[in-house]
Amino acid sequence: MKLILVRHGETASNRDGLGLGRQDVPLTEKGRLQAQALADALAGEEIAAVYSSPLRRAFETAAAIAAPHGLDVVDDEGLTEMDVGELDGLTFREMRERHPEFVSRWLGDEAGTLAMPGGESLQDVQSRAAEAARRICERHEGETAVAVTHNFVIHALLCEALNMSLCDFRRLRHDLAATSLLDVRGGRMIVVQMNDTCHLEARGLTDAQPWPLPRADA
Repeated sequence: MKLILVRHGETASNRDGLGLGRQDVPLTEKGRLQAQALADALAGEEIAAVYSSPLRRAFETAAAIAAPHGLDVVDDEGLTEMDVGELDGLTFREMRERHPEFVSRWLGDEAGTLAMPGGESLQDVQSRAAEAARRICERHEGETAVAVTHNFVIHALLCEALNMSLCDFRRLRHDLAATSLLDVRGGRMIVVQMNDTCHLEARGLTDAQPWPLPRADA
């Protein structure tokens, strides 16, 4: 089957460069335009189902995609964004000031297993996201399904598909309202396309600044 991974559209937190985890914030006007661009780009696909993180920004994006196909959005907790704990809503400077030891370790080889202060680790996210992906694939063998989710979730799934260490997730980028395509066969995920933003570029709606934390030299 084909699994289309979609990152939600822009929120005020994304626009302003703030850490964003479980805060349930809505899309901005630009985010809604991005969601519509996604809907238009995927309208010609034979989509059997649209799944979403229950967080509002993802669900709003998923609803726009589902509408042309006459589908209801199915929420899946496994697609929820990483719990970033005490970093939610902070700027990168505030993260460094309040949690200098964590930031130092996060920028190193521990990034995959290190839990956010009061939150989850990327390994936690990968485990639940991979299970959600397996559930979706089992339900839609031979079909195409969409999963609307978040930055860390998509990075974790792509790392698994590419057999990459989670600590190397910064080598990947997935913009707001971008799509990636996985071909799932025999229990294996093959990355066919990654971070497609053509539908956004045509309308001047590309992402300005990605989250998560930058490299040490950023």
